[in-house]
Amino acid sequence: MKYLDEYRDDRIALALAAEIRERVTRHWVLMEICGGQTHTIMRYGLDELLPAQVELVHGPGCPVCVTPIETVDRALQLAARPDVTLVSYGDMLRVPGSGAGSDLLNAKARGADVRVVYSPLEALKIARANPNRKIVFLAIGFETTAPANAMAVWQAHRESLANFYMLASHVLVPPAIQLLLQAPDNRVQAFIAPGHVCAVVGCREYEDLVQQFRVPIVVGGFEPVDLLEAILMLVKQLERGEFKLENQYVRAVTRSGNLPAQEMVQRVFEVADQKWRGLGEIQHSGLRIRPEFAAHDAERVFGIADFHVEESSECISAQVLKGLKKPTDCPAFATRCSPENPLGAPMVSAEGACAAYYRYRRHKVLV
Repeated sequence: MKYLDEYRDDRIALALAAEIRERVTRHWVLMEICGGQTHTIMRYGLDELLPAQVELVHGPGCPVCVTPIETVDRALQLAARPDVTLVSYGDMLRVPGSGAGSDLLNAKARGADVRVVYSPLEALKIARANPNRKIVFLAIGFETTAPANAMAVWQAHRESLANFYMLASHVLVPPAIQLLLQAPDNRVQAFIAPGHVCAVVGCREYEDLVQQFRVPIVVGGFEPVDLLEAILMLVKQLERGEFKLENQYVRAVTRSGNLPAQEMVQRVFEVADQKWRGLGEIQHSGLRIRPEFAAHDAERVFGIADFHVEESSECISAQVLKGLKKPTDCPAFATRCSPENPLGAPMVSAEGACAAYYRYRRHKVLV
């Protein structure tokens, strides 16, 4: 909060936008990975400050949006058990599963014991207070939330808290960027890397991507000036024909990141293949609970069968997450699909691109 006003200064923002206009000579496509960055861009109209040659597209940076339908269905199966209390972050309750009206909020309305928490440590408290209930925490997110979730499993193991379980669906950002860059229909020429993720894992996670694909990457923050600075840094590189990893978010991100947090994640989780909603399975892009903590792994303990679910053919969220289309390109946007009645996860989450466009741009579509 110390630097909040400084990074929302409209004079600085306008000066940065003017410099971008002066420097750009051709069309460039930039992707911001984090959903928080997308909402800042929409809220402050940063894309409208930029010249037409600079196009911003929105990547798979919302953890709720990329959580596969199968994970939601698994959570619904567990919530339906009379001996289970399913604990989750609030924005997961509206994410649709594979069936009509199948989400955790509807399950709660039908009598399932579904509770909302703001931290996995709250789930531990519920487990301690209810020793005769099986408490399952639905753990989703990128590298940002993995340390706290790992700490919860480690603490439950340390306390021999036998009624605490975790349904883990963690994803890692660099493999997703690699998938996008390898796609034959890729349009993205540079990336704004997610600042909060890099605060945990550091900048070094992106060095190989820069060299392998010769693509500029700038770690960016979340305020308007942060993002305009990051865009300017990328435009400078692109116009010069350079490809480097740069860190705009220096007040929060270092090259090495948070080493104790990384150690906790490595102690509890191991890297595994992971399915992403809209992107399919990506090799080595997820985290699963290590065998030594199997007593707290909900998938192992409850024997949830592996299955595959087809995504809605009407929802174009996959194309949105790949930067191929904008939310307003969807025929269902703000009509058949809204935050109250979402067809896909990007319209549900506070970090979803469709939700951002609905909140800040739908008036331009519906007029």
